[in-house]
Amino acid sequence: MTIKRWIAIIVAAALVFVSIGINSLSYIFTRDFNGFFEDMMATSSSGYEEAIIEEGTGKDKIAVLSLDGVIQDLGDTSSLFQSAGYNHQYFMNQLTEILEDTNVKGVVLEVNSPGGGVVESADIYDALRMIQVEREIPLYVSMGGMAASGGYYVSAPADKIFVNRETITGSIGVIMESVNYAKLAEKYGIDFNTIKTGPYKDIMSGSREMKDEERVMLQEMINDSYERFVDIIEEGRGMTEAEVKKVADGRIMNGRQAIEAGLADEFGKAGDVIAAMKEDYNLQDATVFEYTSLDSWTSILGVKAGNMFGGNIESELIGKLLNDYNAPRMMYLYGEK
Repeated sequence: MTIKRWIAIIVAAALVFVSIGINSLSYIFTRDFNGFFEDMMATSSSGYEEAIIEEGTGKDKIAVLSLDGVIQDLGDTSSLFQSAGYNHQYFMNQLTEILEDTNVKGVVLEVNSPGGGVVESADIYDALRMIQVEREIPLYVSMGGMAASGGYYVSAPADKIFVNRETITGSIGVIMESVNYAKLAEKYGIDFNTIKTGPYKDIMSGSREMKDEERVMLQEMINDSYERFVDIIEEGRGMTEAEVKKVADGRIMNGRQAIEAGLADEFGKAGDVIAAMKEDYNLQDATVFEYTSLDSWTSILGVKAGNMFGGNIESELIGKLLNDYNAPRMMYLYGEK
């Protein structure tokens, strides 16, 4: 990582913590101290609770999950720097809760995502398939404004996929990128001293041109992930390989085009999807709920930080800076990396 990048990250981090300090003082002095400490204590426990969306009768339940944002696991940085974004472990924990809760008789997955990492997308897919196989309960997907690439990957096993007319979906494929600044460095007389144990140890390094044999290696990796993506759609949608590959060239499509291509089933918003599941599986009396977290102390600077500190522009900035300069990796992702 260059000195300029380190400076950018340090400056952004300073902005975040200055903003947190100012907003924390503002929060405290605009409330009574008892209220402040009550809020702190209220977030000291951990775990989940169920927030009722529609009250029902009996024990049957329909779980509504929201997958919103880029599908990537940022580890410990996710709680601090991804306050309004996707938290991979948080989402995977919800899937585990559903697998273990025998009263859950159906799952509605709301997807609004451009996709993300191939590993994280596979994590979600595997967990959803386990729920379908072991619990034998239906999975319906409600696509929002975007459910592209990895967003479609995790949707593919659904029993039914609902779209809006303006939903952006598709973008079936894999991408891997890096920045090559070798010529720019040469222009300004910058040399790179690289000591490595093998000829390919610095593959995709931005400090030199990529070799043809390296491109072949990486293309083989990309092709493997692509074929798995195609297989998943074949199985989930009951399509042939030829039918899938006809539209699996990275193109995006709207809701109408997705239905015509066989990648989605019906038009409908979240409420319509819930109603359809109730009707299709005789779950009219089921309670519809979503999981909410019982936040820990770290969540004061994490998922619920916006409630206390206001907007999260600064935290999104530092999160993006930290993530953008990771090593190149394969992504099921549409749009800007």
